[in-house]
Amino acid sequence: MKKPIFVSALCMLALLSHAQSTHNYATENATNTHVEFGLKGGLNIAELHNNDADYKSRISFNAGGLAHIHFSRYFALQPELMYSGQGRKLTVEGRDIKTKLSYINMPVLLQYMVNNSGLRVQTGPQIGWLVNAKSEVNDQHNDIKDNFKNTDFSWVFGTSYLTRCGFGVDARYNLGINNINKNEDNSSNKLKNSVFAVGVFYQFKAK
Repeated sequence: MKKPIFVSALCMLALLSHAQSTHNYATENATNTHVEFGLKGGLNIAELHNNDADYKSRISFNAGGLAHIHFSRYFALQPELMYSGQGRKLTVEGRDIKTKLSYINMPVLLQYMVNNSGLRVQTGPQIGWLVNAKSEVNDQHNDIKDNFKNTDFSWVFGTSYLTRCGFGVDARYNLGINNINKNEDNSSNKLKNSVFAVGVFYQFKAK
């Protein structure tokens, strides 16, 4: 987890270093404010962190839509509404136990466009609503939604690249902030989501 935080710190330094130079452009480009909508989807590599030593990542997918609100030459706000498959795999006494969590996530990302090159650095908060939770052991499925809190809070760090034709690629790390396990009596039972996601997107009428 230290590596994504270190990378995100570098990204934030880049944002700060350009903040002064981009401030002067905000007023003169105010008339260029516009909103673009898009679709996106991709691959999730998800984990649930606690003191278990044998947990493994769960591979799933994400899909949804976005609104790219371009409000200055270099800065934009991008809210999204996404389905996200999360959870983990855990080996207990030689058995693989899969925890399958399904969320509707809404990240709100501040994006910095690097010299109008198509490259973007992005970060921001995310709230997720749990819609389904199942445990799978030897192809037997059990509903375990009552074991988890209904909401999840994360912070997103990432980057993306938009081509001139409107297609783009996106990579991000969602760092879980709150404990999603309803049983908080024992610190070893605390669970936090983490997701590394990669994918593609398309922005309609991208500029």
